[in-house]
Amino acid sequence: MEPIRYHGQNDTVEGALASFSQEQLQAIADALADTSEGLRGPEIGHLLASCHIKDSDPGITKRHRLYNAFAHEENTRRDRTRIMGFIRKAMKPARFAREPERFEPMRANLNRALAFTGLSVAASGELSKAEKVQTLGQAERRARELREDLASRGVHPDVMRFCRQELLQDNYFHAVLEAVKSIAAKVRSRTGLDDEGAGLVDRAFSGTPPMLGGASP
Repeated sequence: MEPIRYHGQNDTVEGALASFSQEQLQAIADALADTSEGLRGPEIGHLLASCHIKDSDPGITKRHRLYNAFAHEENTRRDRTRIMGFIRKAMKPARFAREPERFEPMRANLNRALAFTGLSVAASGELSKAEKVQTLGQAERRARELREDLASRGVHPDVMRFCRQELLQDNYFHAVLEAVKSIAAKVRSRTGLDDEGAGLVDRAFSGTPPMLGGASP
């Protein structure tokens, strides 16, 4: 089925009665229904029902299903109130208690989409206003400002080197993962070991004397 044609106004008005533009709706739906890191089909159905948004095409792909539901909502009501309610409910941290690893990747994808709407989802799951960006370059500059802030706090250069791309993409969850990898890489470099995980740590820091320990070079 073809996506529903969107007839809403461009988002030039702030406040509850403002509408998302078609491009913004599509980006939000793509982020929330991302194939690998987004909401699952049953979750989408449950959240649409709880937000009183008509699930107009439940049998199509997740991204098109969610976009069509959002577009139908804005075409009918001419505001984004219930769509914002959907985002708030979808991003409640308590929903991810059994699968916490899903939260940050979904939040990062959604915040990239929301950057152009003047909204942002915090780590608490709260949806709040943020400075609206107009270009991809502005989004990248915002990410660079984060890197500069981290550098001013004395973050080790190895961490910055390993997670540079993730920070440029505002992907903080994967930036943490890459930072952890940087520590393991440094341990392997200094010891000549090729172990992974706990085995690497045990071999590098156990023994008398340990392979690593004492004063840093």
